[in-house]
Amino acid sequence: MIQRVKSKIRLQLLNRLKKQKEVERLKRSFKIQNKLFSLPQFRKAKKILFYLSFDGEVETFRMIDKAVLLGKQVAVPVINKNNKKITASLFVDCKSQLETGPYGIYQPKRECVRKIPLKNIDLIIVPAVAFDLKGNRLGRGQGYYDRMLCSLPRRIPTVGLAFDFQVLDRVPAIESHDFPVDRVLYA
Repeated sequence: MIQRVKSKIRLQLLNRLKKQKEVERLKRSFKIQNKLFSLPQFRKAKKILFYLSFDGEVETFRMIDKAVLLGKQVAVPVINKNNKKITASLFVDCKSQLETGPYGIYQPKRECVRKIPLKNIDLIIVPAVAFDLKGNRLGRGQGYYDRMLCSLPRRIPTVGLAFDFQVLDRVPAIESHDFPVDRVLYA
């Protein structure tokens, strides 16, 4: 029953993400970027793990470009379907280093992967289909981010990015393996 509720919410929000107008998505993403870049955790971070947006999510490619211009080292997720884990890879140039990976999500080409231990990351930017104001998240259902987040040292701040329609009063049925983010930024 709970899985059915989660699936229904997931489907509704994924459809809404895909149907939003690109101009509006970029405008809202820019507002979210401004909030993120003004956070003390962002300003002091030297190494930041950003997700690579797709399917109507909050746009992160421009955030990554700007973060690099600000002197930040940026890492992005590499999905390993065999062990269902995310590793982090440092990178420099989005255009030449990326290819479509598992689930249609961009990730570094195999020859461009430069692994960095998650414990060396100063800030992690996390996607989700939905968040609540306590930082609980409803992901896409595979558990990759939950597994990654629960293995992090608690000193590493985590920030979720979302559009206002993705922020719910309460994410349904938080389970023991679900792992919240420290803060959610939305517009």
